[in-house]
Amino acid sequence: MKIVSNSSRPDLQGPAQAPLRDGWPGFVLRGRIPATHRDAVAEYFPRYDVRLLDDDDSVLARATAVALSWDGSSDGLPDGGYDGALVAAVTEHESGIAPDALCVVAATVRTDRTGGGLAGEVLTRLRERAADDGLARVIVPVRPTLKASYPLTAMADFQHWTREDGLHLDPWVRTHQRLGATVVQPAPRSMVVTGTVAEWERWTGMAFPQTGRYVVAGGLDLLAIDRERDQGVYEETNLWMRHPDGAAP
Repeated sequence: MKIVSNSSRPDLQGPAQAPLRDGWPGFVLRGRIPATHRDAVAEYFPRYDVRLLDDDDSVLARATAVALSWDGSSDGLPDGGYDGALVAAVTEHESGIAPDALCVVAATVRTDRTGGGLAGEVLTRLRERAADDGLARVIVPVRPTLKASYPLTAMADFQHWTREDGLHLDPWVRTHQRLGATVVQPAPRSMVVTGTVAEWERWTGMAFPQTGRYVVAGGLDLLAIDRERDQGVYEETNLWMRHPDGAAP
């Protein structure tokens, strides 16, 4: 297996990485902030878009990150988690503000290759690049996969759910913990997706006959439907985690 970056292998965009999207609920990919910042992120931070390939150049895993400034305090974390990190990184880059931290915004493994340590491998490679570039701090607005089974539970409670060995109940949180990361705090409104009622019915395959809050498959939080305004709003809370400062593992 080999690691390449987006800048060196632009041919791996589009259909080549489509299998990596299978693990995400479709509506998560409909957010306005990622859509409006995607091109800038690709242009400004290609070094932090890494892919793990097998011998025939099939994409097995991918991790992406942005560089931004962060003072190391919990209060100084980007407002809005995932969305906020994208906005901050692009805005600071265009304003000439020097970054000192890496924020990992996504890491995905092909569904038929999960459980083999590939996520840890691409995350480690990103941490190595951060260390090489003098970015002393590494943070992640983690999307705990198991939280989708508990959409009625607040993230402030879920963050404390641990196993007997002390590691978190959630497997994705554990992946980061095994790399030395620690839980910091919830990231409210980390991913915000809005759409018409018809769009939400198409994205989820559900009917929303009246105004109210709904559980949707793959959602970590409830979807709020307003029939009178013809609008659905999904505001997802993620979990801020911090990797060890200053050096790759």
